[in-house]
Formats: sequence, structure tokens, C-alpha cells
Amino acid sequence: MSGPIAAAFDACRAQRRAARIPFLVCGDPSPDLTVPLCEALARAGADIIELGVPFTDPLADGPTIQRAAARALAHGVTLRRSIAIAAQARARVRVPMVLFTYVNPILRMGEEAFADQVAQAGVDGVLVTDLPLEEGAGLRALLSERGVDSILLVAPTSGADRIAASARAARGFIYCIARMGVTGAREDLPESLAREVASIRDATQLPVAVGFGISTPAQVRAAGTLAHGVVVGSALVAVVERAVAVGRIGSVVQEVEQEASRLFGAR
Repeated sequence: MSGPIAAAFDACRAQRRAARIPFLVCGDPSPDLTVPLCEALARAGADIIELGVPFTDPLADGPTIQRAAARALAHGVTLRRSIAIAAQARARVRVPMVLFTYVNPILRMGEEAFADQVAQAGVDGVLVTDLPLEEGAGLRALLSERGVDSILLVAPTSGADRIAASARAARGFIYCIARMGVTGAREDLPESLAREVASIRDATQLPVAVGFGISTPAQVRAAGTLAHGVVVGSALVAVVERAVAVGRIGSVVQEVEQEASRLFGAR
């Protein structure tokens, strides 16, 4: 594999550490702050940044990210605008960008138009959380033709055949869902996570990143001993939400940078 995402994982491997992959909702707390937040995450040591496209029915997301999506939607942040914001962020930071979205907005835009726009924006990877493996071949082909990686999810319920099929179809990395249910901070990691990650690593040469419920420095370190990358989302989105709640929008970029540095142990 080649490309910016592969290069990021290669660099982390050379440093003998897992890739740091923070997640934020595009347009939260406001569209004009997404790019500064991405710059802050890069300063905090992010190796790859995931930007979530706000959606009205985010089935995979817990309450924290649902509320963030609602705030972004209230600002008029659509899929098209999210791509435009991602392009601005990609021009300002050297960290690879992954767009995290649901399939409905893509179908409304049109798969080919979507693939064209994300490629032109400089987006490096796309993760469509509710697009079944069997239904996504067309979109994956369109993205691949344009040099954009299709990142696939593997769940704790995925059997060996499903893992193998996902490994063959994915590009960039495999996203290992750490637990059943939706996103959101948890107190500990599942006991089965080590076994789950090992089964995925046995099935693919692609890097494996773990996400869903990872919200403390100790959890980041533990997950980083199992996988090639660690995704942290709700814990960072919660910092944004707290700043909104108490009227500290002016300091939200600094607060997110500090929290990302603390979680990832970059400083």
C-alpha cells in the first residue's frame, strides 16, 4: 500500500508507537473553527485526523457525538460543506484526512460526484459507517480510481470469513470497533479486544486501528500495544461541548489541543 495514510502508519511504526487518530465533527462548534481545531490536533501530535460529517440519524454514534452533529447541522454544515471544510484543513495541515460519513448523504449527492469532490478536496480516506461490505464495491472502486482509501469497519461480531473479506476490500487501514454499541467514553477496554485485534492482524497486511469508547490516556496506551493506531473521538468532542455550555468558545481550540496532548501522551 502507498499514499499519505500508509506513510503515516509507516512513520509511526518506525517510531515504535501506534498512530494517534483524533476525531471531531465537522462544523462543531462552528464551521469557522474546524480548520483551527485540525491545526491544533496536528500540533498535539495527531498522525491522521478523522472528520465526521454531521448527519440527522447517526446510528453508530452515542449522545456526545449526536449532539455535536446537531450543533453542526444547525450551522448548515452539509456533506458538501464538510468536504469544502476538509479541503481547507488539508491545505493547512500535512496530516492525512479521513472523512467519516453515513451513506445517505452520499447517495443523495451521487457516488461519482462524491468521489470526485473528496479527491479534489485532498481527502485521503473515506469511512462510510453504515454501508454494508456487499453494497460498497461500486463506491470503493470510484474512490480507488481517484487515489482515495476506503476504510472499513470490523465489529466484535465479525466472523473469520467476514474479517477476511473486509481485509481484501479495504484500503488505508482497518477500523476495529472495540465494543458493541455506539461511540462514547467508557471506563475500561473489553477483555476480548486483544483477541479481536489479533484475529484482524492475522487476516491482513493493512494497519489496524482501534476505536469506540477509548477516552483516557491509559486506554490509549493499552489499545496502542494491541493495534497500529488508536482513535479517540467522544472524549475530544466532549471538550468542545463543555466549552459551548459555559461560553468558552474563544478558548476551545487551546482546550482541545491540551486534551489531545494529554490523551495521546504527545507532550
